[in-house]
Amino acid sequence: MSYQTLLYDSADALATITLNRPERLNTIVPPMPEELEAAVHRAIADPQVKVIVLRGAGRAFCAGFDFGGGFHHWDEALTTDGAWDPGKDFAAATSQLGAVPKFMSLWRSPKPVIAQVHGWCVGGGSDMALCADLVIASEDARIGTSYSRMWGCYLTGMWLYRLGLTRAKEYALTGKPLSGSDAVQAGLINAAVPFERLQEEVRERAAQLAAIPASQLAAMKLIVNQAYENMGLASTQLLGPVLDGLMRNTPEARGFIELAESEGVASAIARRDGAFGDYSQAPPAGKPDPENVIPARPDPA
Repeated sequence: MSYQTLLYDSADALATITLNRPERLNTIVPPMPEELEAAVHRAIADPQVKVIVLRGAGRAFCAGFDFGGGFHHWDEALTTDGAWDPGKDFAAATSQLGAVPKFMSLWRSPKPVIAQVHGWCVGGGSDMALCADLVIASEDARIGTSYSRMWGCYLTGMWLYRLGLTRAKEYALTGKPLSGSDAVQAGLINAAVPFERLQEEVRERAAQLAAIPASQLAAMKLIVNQAYENMGLASTQLLGPVLDGLMRNTPEARGFIELAESEGVASAIARRDGAFGDYSQAPPAGKPDPENVIPARPDPA
């Protein structure tokens, strides 16, 4: 089975899904959400696989949705005659055709999923990673929702459910990113290690999980997931994408995209984040190490 936006590899009870658009920091374009879901289902169907690892090739896990060129990758699903179609957007947001249900294949998989995060893990990329069961990051990774400032809203709601009220409000209102180490302290992710140890840490944790019966893993994952489903997760995931559509089409959001089209994405991002001094506008010490690169081809497990 071939994919356009990711790679799939399995060996020794471990399936590795690698987001594979390294030249674009693995930003999300069609058909990545569909291919992610297909790869997860492939791993679920393989009786030899007990644990799934999701990671990104190159310098980043995933830098969010690709809005280069005005977000036209998504025109077919969101526009009619070149204009935003709120009916289409609403239909996608409230059906199994949208990106969130595809990301949630990680959540609904009976087999545990570990997100291996390095570099940028922002916007929709963070929504994707936080749908995994365990999130292990490099210490210098940057995890955030820059769309909190412009042009978006929480999609999966996982930021809200993984953080308590105090921190959820802070990050929802500011959109500021966390390092991998900071994300552990905030309770957003499970662990952060030096990049050089990241793959080994993930493999060790995957091997521990693989030593447990698959039925036991599925049962324990299900009962935890159900507790959060009972907290209204589905309602949050209905509201989030609807608000996201609205926030992508305010006058300010349209201006943001027009600037990105006329002067480039970097100019739009610089204006959005300049006052905060973070994301691409951060000094070098506040950015992921550009030398921390994951090979495009999954290593043999």
